[in-house]
Amino acid sequence: MTAMTREDVTAQILTAKRQAGLTWEGIAETIGMSPVWTHSAAMGMNAMPADKATALVTALGLPQEAALLLQESPTKVWEQTIPTDPCIYRFYEIVGVYGPTLKALIHEKFGDGIMSAIDFDMNVTRVENPKGDRVKVEMSGKYLAYNAW
Repeated sequence: MTAMTREDVTAQILTAKRQAGLTWEGIAETIGMSPVWTHSAAMGMNAMPADKATALVTALGLPQEAALLLQESPTKVWEQTIPTDPCIYRFYEIVGVYGPTLKALIHEKFGDGIMSAIDFDMNVTRVENPKGDRVKVEMSGKYLAYNAW
């Protein structure tokens, strides 16, 4: 018998979600977290606190062993330097085009530092528009000043 891996848990989550006809928003509501965080953690990019991991595996009917794996600190690995999925590539393109602008504006408003991707919130909403509905992505991260040595 082989031990379950973190990748196995992700596959089980996706299968259970699909079979139950659930949405990420619905799953997130069930465990009391945001859809963005819930999906990211389910895909192995964040560790879940014990109570959230237990709530997720219970809601999806997964083995309790999965809850332990969901709590492990992840090793984040990107397999491609430039993403080829069109939706993901557009975000890559946005950072390529507007990254220096965002950096300059953050430095003007806050000083020399960065926006945290750890103490971070993100929301994705649909905004109706007569020219075609729009995707609205809002990001909010704690400002982290570079320390002078």
